[in-house]
Amino acid sequence: MTKDLYQILGVSKSASEAEIKSAYRKLARKYHPDLNKDDKNAAEKFKEISNAYDIIGNAEKRQKYDNNEIDADGKPTGFGAGFGGGAGGSYGGTYSGNPFGGGFNSGDFGGAQGFDFSSIFGSDFFSQFGGGNAGGRAYGRAGARKGQDVSYNMRVSFLDAANGAEKQVNLNGKNINVKIPAGMQSGQTMRLKGLGGAGVNGGENGDVMITVNVEEHPYFKSENLNILLDLPISLKEAIKGAKITVPTISGKVAVTIPPMSSSGEKLRLKGKGIKAKSAAGDEIITLQIMLPKGKNEALSAAADKIENYAVRNF
Repeated sequence: MTKDLYQILGVSKSASEAEIKSAYRKLARKYHPDLNKDDKNAAEKFKEISNAYDIIGNAEKRQKYDNNEIDADGKPTGFGAGFGGGAGGSYGGTYSGNPFGGGFNSGDFGGAQGFDFSSIFGSDFFSQFGGGNAGGRAYGRAGARKGQDVSYNMRVSFLDAANGAEKQVNLNGKNINVKIPAGMQSGQTMRLKGLGGAGVNGGENGDVMITVNVEEHPYFKSENLNILLDLPISLKEAIKGAKITVPTISGKVAVTIPPMSSSGEKLRLKGKGIKAKSAAGDEIITLQIMLPKGKNEALSAAADKIENYAVRNF
């Protein structure tokens, strides 16, 4: 019976790249051999889901699979099948012997090549199984271990985090340019691969983990890709309407305040929020009517001429 790679990962054929990756992460953790030493079928199941992800987790291979140009093993279909291997290259050899005696080699399971298993299990998970590095990528060498990861905290201004920027940091005496993607939030971490501690016995170098701390802004706040701004307006501007210049993260623009506006009403500036790779947010302006401080005879006299009107429903 022909294998269905989407069924193996438990996703629909229309699943997004993120949904496919999420499904693979859950299954990889569930069936990883080092977590299922008493289950003889776990290794084969892990190999199966890894091979499935290696194909439909890759946009080019997925398209070929959907078009029936390659089969579930990555081999060409129709004319030419069997000549020179699958479209995606070799998917790994067989799994034999005791997989746990000398450390698990993720390459033995073929698919999902280049997948960072530390994102599933944590950076120190594999170290307890003997001879492997934290990412599970150097298990072919006896005693090879990944170098130590290095933590680094970086303070970033609100506008640099919102718009994206390039910052220079000094790591181990070397200046490195670090690109901050637009929309970075406080507490998020960036990984600089291979810039951490040196590997042991041929293992790869550790990584540098940069945690970003975004400084507060005097009047901007962020909500996902949207920028929030409270805009003070006078009573006259609220009643009669006005045209006001307001700041955005990319410069100043003019906005129109409609007549008879109330505090709490919102205006939306389309596309004036954070511009990420996939989408752009808006700037959302909340109006706040500000009365003059102190006694104002003219304003008091004007108020006396206004009839009471319903403003509460309780």
